[in-house]
Amino acid sequence: MAKNLIIVESPAKVKTISKFLGKNYTIDATMGHLIDMPKSSLGVDVEHDYEPKYITIRGKGELLGKLKKEAKKADRIFLATDPDREGEAISWHLGRELCREESNREKISRISFNEITKNAVRTALKHPRDIDMDLVNAQQARRVMDRLVGYTISPLLWKKIRKGLSAGRVQSVALRMICDRETEIAAFHPEEYWSLEASVLHGRKKLCAAFYGKEKRMELKTEREVDAIIRSIGEQELIVSEIRKSERRKKPPLPFTTSTLQQEASKLLSFPTQKTMRIAQSLYEGVNVKNRGTVGLITYLRTDSTRIAEEADEAVRALIAEKYGKEYVLPKGQEREKKEGKIQDAHEAIRPSYLEITPGEAKESLGRDEYRLYQLIYQRFLASRMQPAVYDTETVRLKAGEYFFVLNGSRIAFEGFLSVYRSEEDREEKNVQLPKLVPGEVLKREGFQKEQHFTQPPAHYTEASLVKALEEDGIGRPSTYAPTIGTLLHRRYITKEKKNLFVTELGSAVNEMMTKNFPTIVDTGFTANMETLLDSVAEGKLPWKTLIENFYPDLSEAVEKANQEVEKITIRDEETEIPCDKCGRRMVIKYGPHGKFLACPGFPECRNTKPYMEYAGFLCPDCGAECVKKRSRKGRIFYSCSRYPDCSYISWAKPKDAKAGEKKENEIASLPLPAVDREEKIML
Repeated sequence: MAKNLIIVESPAKVKTISKFLGKNYTIDATMGHLIDMPKSSLGVDVEHDYEPKYITIRGKGELLGKLKKEAKKADRIFLATDPDREGEAISWHLGRELCREESNREKISRISFNEITKNAVRTALKHPRDIDMDLVNAQQARRVMDRLVGYTISPLLWKKIRKGLSAGRVQSVALRMICDRETEIAAFHPEEYWSLEASVLHGRKKLCAAFYGKEKRMELKTEREVDAIIRSIGEQELIVSEIRKSERRKKPPLPFTTSTLQQEASKLLSFPTQKTMRIAQSLYEGVNVKNRGTVGLITYLRTDSTRIAEEADEAVRALIAEKYGKEYVLPKGQEREKKEGKIQDAHEAIRPSYLEITPGEAKESLGRDEYRLYQLIYQRFLASRMQPAVYDTETVRLKAGEYFFVLNGSRIAFEGFLSVYRSEEDREEKNVQLPKLVPGEVLKREGFQKEQHFTQPPAHYTEASLVKALEEDGIGRPSTYAPTIGTLLHRRYITKEKKNLFVTELGSAVNEMMTKNFPTIVDTGFTANMETLLDSVAEGKLPWKTLIENFYPDLSEAVEKANQEVEKITIRDEETEIPCDKCGRRMVIKYGPHGKFLACPGFPECRNTKPYMEYAGFLCPDCGAECVKKRSRKGRIFYSCSRYPDCSYISWAKPKDAKAGEKKENEIASLPLPAVDREEKIML
């Protein structure tokens, strides 16, 4: 029997794929990239044709050696890394290393699959191919460009603002977008306007009719205008003058792309983008489902296409017809198409790999968040091939003198896709059933209600709305949205309160410096055009080094100029009311790798530090002290008593009774907190 070696990226895939293949297949994982540019230097020879320098990543030498030994024993080697630019580059690097052994050169093939199912893997094995060097070169171009931006501008930020900062080709544009939104909000001047409603009775049912105007809609700017209208109407009754009935159809949603999955998971499940991608990755690579073993539940998660494979399309329509009825199936050719922006269309949309594994069946085998995300993906896929929802709408115009008021009614006549999937907007929409009215009918008037309003500023970005804006502007690609937002949060350029993103003083300083000195780097049009050029490299239309040659000289000149002209910027640490136990100064908030901690501003003379206590808003049920919010090493939030270790109370969720525990008077006032070594940068 021939010995075959399949090399994938993650151990989870090893377990999933192993069940599909026989004993003559050995499956190993690269654990991500094995080869990359060095962290300690630029890694790009800007003097000699921008040739990148590649080395084995520290700690990966033993794994690479193991893969070489396995390759030597194999008759055929299949490189089966992820089906995208990064995956193609990993296969290329690994293939070059394996080909150092001459006997391996004829044995190596590249395979890829969009879903980890038996059929998809076996089909891929029947159709091996060569490495796609256009995809590899697109990855090299992106990697080199990002390295040049990061490794030339970041040291400038360290020098002029603060150590530990970074700049990035996509992250700097995203930061500017958030800063620009904050500037819009700060500069916004609210304008007054008024609304007017008339309360009328139809039998015992009270109805509220909104003011419309005369023949055309009128805007009410002042209370004086409203009062004049009320006086003009006087005691006149409201008479039904016109009834219009119509039908409104709401089209089903598109299947998920990376962007829309992140947006909907944020809106409906309150998942940060990075959490969504982490869970989706595990669902794609494989989870152990009861009675089925390890299976990959969804297709590849990094895609900007809404295309669905013909086989999956037929299967989902058959399932809808069986479960809901043929009247719910959307006829072929009526599917919505994604038109905005540039679509690579390399992969299908995100969908379930096995329609027969329903969320209900998988629930017992999944964690709560895994189940919720899988359910969202499954229901969205079904909805995309279901009939539109149909609403019966009714508009009634009521005349009072020379003015009109309007009653609007709406009810669902046919649920269609809403029977399985409702977006945030769908959930907020309510049925309003109007009573049976006839033209000429007089409605008893109860009175008028007027209300003052003010126009609202643009909304702060949320992770969902920022991802949508990045996609619409052509900034980044599906794989970059989550890490970009994660980097901005990690660097403390932005903070998140509830779901809203806010710029910090540090973020404003970095953005100001980038905007003044590197306007091209933070220009949305330039960055979007760069993505288009990278796509041209992937399509084989543009040599990748030509792209770098046209980019780097201007960047280098701008960095040199900024080094000479930019003055140092001082960012003050946030001061607290907590005194230093050793010298009495007010302690300041510092940021370590694992979060906030308190430090004495007198460093290095005074090295005192303390944990940063973020109060949770409820009392300890055991002793009555304040509870504090902390974060585990895996990033999970939990709550504990502020008197720890004297009180060992810990909870992974807030108690339903927020006032749990009775605080004992004077028992825990100003208890000293334990000091920690600053170098530890303790995690909270």
